[in-house]
Amino acid sequence: MADAPSLAVPRLDDLALAGRRVLIRVDFNCPQDDAGRITDDTRIRAALPTIREVLAKGGRPILLSHLGRPKGRVVESLRLAPMGERLAELLECQVVSLPESTGPAVEAAIAAARPGAVVLLENVRFHVGDEQGDLQLAAQWARLGDVFVNDAFGAAHRDHASVCGLARLLPAAAGRLLEREITAFRRVLEVPERPLVAILGGAKVSDKLQVVDHLLDVVDALLVGGGMAYTFLVAQGVAVGRSLVQHDQVDAVRAALAKAAARGVQVLLPDDHVCAEAFEAGARPIPCGAAIPDGLLGLDIGPRTRERYAARIRTAQTLVWNGPMGVFEWPAFRAGTEAVGRAVAECPGYTVVGGGDSVAAVELLGLADRIRHISTGGGASLELLEAGTLPGIQALQAATGS
Repeated sequence: MADAPSLAVPRLDDLALAGRRVLIRVDFNCPQDDAGRITDDTRIRAALPTIREVLAKGGRPILLSHLGRPKGRVVESLRLAPMGERLAELLECQVVSLPESTGPAVEAAIAAARPGAVVLLENVRFHVGDEQGDLQLAAQWARLGDVFVNDAFGAAHRDHASVCGLARLLPAAAGRLLEREITAFRRVLEVPERPLVAILGGAKVSDKLQVVDHLLDVVDALLVGGGMAYTFLVAQGVAVGRSLVQHDQVDAVRAALAKAAARGVQVLLPDDHVCAEAFEAGARPIPCGAAIPDGLLGLDIGPRTRERYAARIRTAQTLVWNGPMGVFEWPAFRAGTEAVGRAVAECPGYTVVGGGDSVAAVELLGLADRIRHISTGGGASLELLEAGTLPGIQALQAATGS
């Protein structure tokens, strides 16, 4: 992997902050209930170290974030004011939430904010140009600050104006959250202790084939579960009944298996299953061996596979997991994901869990505090494993000095 892209980026320490307006791209895309109340403030909490450090060093934090998918329109239910209220409670300082993110009124409000206050701009995606990477829009935001800090790993895979555009226009660096994410994935992709084991799950193999291809260049073993495993099994001539199979991907999977064999990468696939007659939450679980009968579909890995996977996981010195082993949301088909999750928690090596479903699984099972790094960006972590870098990281690497 000598030719792999490096993930090294400028750090917060590389920017002069005292007395400067510090634009910080955060990810406050928090879930809310029908009444607009925040139901999970994890993403706001994750931004606190960077905001507090900027304040402590005499900087004036000006925050940019998206919320939902307003598609360039003002959507009242997607305003960021509730995030600002929660941030003020957590920081115990004044947070000025503005109803817009560009223009003279915004500039005046920033100038009028007292020292020690935090300014939160309105949802950047109310501007259609954000998702289009519009540099003219980025320039309007750049007028509001002196330096830029990207602390939104969950948006770093997007070449958006508020993510990459600002890094191209201002002295820029990674915030502490983004820095932790980069450090974790560097340990996986650039300087792993071996053996390096990857676990991939999820429904569709098409979503993960490029990840598989990239990981086969670096891992010692690849464990496959979830719906994507059935396409792998079909590629090997194994009967999978009515399980989810992407037949148009079988040739690509065969090519991946050939690449693994040529590189000496061990690929573990399920050799027993928990099946059902229908894809329903109340379906009766039916244990099956290596081949699945015609009338059944696989919804989880079986006990023998769980033991094999757990044993391999425990040998890892570096491990990355993205995607559940089955339909873990339904208790009858959760045992495979639970077995893998507990093995990851017991693994003596450096463990990284990324992807929304994997993170949800370790949290559901109460294992989160036993994982070395839990990624805050599902899509970003997957694309980082796929490409080895992200647009937001590349933009920071090309940024000017402080």
